[in-house]
Amino acid sequence: MTNERKTVAPECATCPNQMPDMACMREGGSTHKGCPTVSCKELLAKANRQYADPEIGNFAHNASVQESACYANRQESPYVMQPTKTRITEICEFAKRMGYKRIGLVFCVGLKNEAAIVDRILRKNDFDVVSVCCKAGKTSKDLIGIEDKDKIFQGTDEAMCNPVFQAMALNEEKTDFNVLLGLCVGHDSLFFKHAEAYTTVLAVKDRVTGHNPLAPIYLHGSYYRKLLS
Repeated sequence: MTNERKTVAPECATCPNQMPDMACMREGGSTHKGCPTVSCKELLAKANRQYADPEIGNFAHNASVQESACYANRQESPYVMQPTKTRITEICEFAKRMGYKRIGLVFCVGLKNEAAIVDRILRKNDFDVVSVCCKAGKTSKDLIGIEDKDKIFQGTDEAMCNPVFQAMALNEEKTDFNVLLGLCVGHDSLFFKHAEAYTTVLAVKDRVTGHNPLAPIYLHGSYYRKLLS
């Protein structure tokens, strides 16, 4: 590993090069400081060897096939991208492509109505669905030392979100694939950490934007200037 790699971390998010000209898109393309494509050759080789594992290789293969299947008329040249499939459609197609039957659905109780619709869609696509809400188990927030001032409903014995229990419940049910819907920041992380099956995200929670977290990113130069102040 080079000295440069030890001192310069990847900064792909600040790369000034346009997509067609980036080193990660074409041979001999332009780079940026810490570019992992050129500065992490040994690590890249180590990562790529993981795809020799049949499970990982098959999962990655089908994920890539699913990616291209979300665009229409790919035989045209020159090709202009034409996306055609929603996230929920893509999840159903990918799960079928992988041969999954038993789907785990973990959701926030604040999205209970949406979870019911997702459950219905998954069942209509012939999946067996196991769903667990975030408050399942009614474990008191006292368990993790939450003071009354830090509760949403102060003066009550408030139930905590329990993503570890959600994960273990789905592990117990031997789900093939899990779908996450609207868990809080941090709670989602704990679920990912403890779930045994692969997990994908249908939607994340954003209480202010109606669960559209990119809205303030798109509007960072106007209504959400406060983010950069």
